[in-house]
Amino acid sequence: MTSNAVLEGRALAKFYPVSNGPFRAADIVKALNGADFELEPGKTLAVVGESGCGKSTLARLVTMIEEPTTGQLLIDNEPAVPGAKTRKAVQIVFQDPYGSLNPRHKIGTILEEPLLLNTDDSPATRRAKAEAMMARVGLRPEHYDRYPHMFSGGQRQRIAIARALMLQPRVLVLDEPVSALDLSIQAQVLNILMDLQEEFGLAYLFISHDLSVVRHIADEVMVMYLGKVVEHGAAADVFAQPRHPYTLALLSATPIADPTHHKHRIMLTGELPSPLNPPPGCPFHPRCWKAQAVCKEEIPPLEGDNVKVACHFPLEPGEKPVTT
Repeated sequence: MTSNAVLEGRALAKFYPVSNGPFRAADIVKALNGADFELEPGKTLAVVGESGCGKSTLARLVTMIEEPTTGQLLIDNEPAVPGAKTRKAVQIVFQDPYGSLNPRHKIGTILEEPLLLNTDDSPATRRAKAEAMMARVGLRPEHYDRYPHMFSGGQRQRIAIARALMLQPRVLVLDEPVSALDLSIQAQVLNILMDLQEEFGLAYLFISHDLSVVRHIADEVMVMYLGKVVEHGAAADVFAQPRHPYTLALLSATPIADPTHHKHRIMLTGELPSPLNPPPGCPFHPRCWKAQAVCKEEIPPLEGDNVKVACHFPLEPGEKPVTT
């Protein structure tokens, strides 16, 4: 772990048993199968991939909503355990701003609740802290006594962000935080997040399927496929020269607001394999145009210098997919 890293994952994995009935052994779903990363204050690590790749499972492990099956999560170089200490260090903002706020509670109560449960602050202190945090995310004092249904989606997500920051965490897990919002509102929320990161020195684990958003906010990118990390490196390097064929395919599907820009969209053949029955060897080989015999037999290690890639035949600069 680097000297200034606040969070580290070492070979994090989460397996779930799936029942096959009373007389058959349960199958095992390897939702996350070995993720290594470090997160420094003031930096953003984006985790990207298709639905079912393990992004949200990683979010639950980092927040200790669930504990890893194997591997280790470290906070300030100490093993993380469920409880108040981890809650104060790591908080999460969920995707749905409509479902993550209690409709029966006023905004002031929602914001004060983390302080009520985890601190000895007086009611007056809790209110002062809640109003100060509301101001930081662009909410007005009169919003304190209103209910969630009285706010737009963008305002609700601001409330969720404010609630996550009430305990002054060092790490914020952002699980698709803007995907349910209109584009114009997305930009406002992202700008708020970037301002807060600069003000508080927050480390962000930013989970998203939208690479245009990731390009705007991330310092590092970790690309996942079927529970495994297939590419990991500085965002500028990954976007400029992706090494894994899957990463290139994801980037080719990202919209670009330039009508003169010609893009070659890479259409992956086949469906995402079932995590109950993953293919042998490289998990991406059934959909990969570069797959050879070794890809069907051996799992490629994640290795490299500036950018680590799990591929037997990583892409060379400027290489395009072979089409028939």
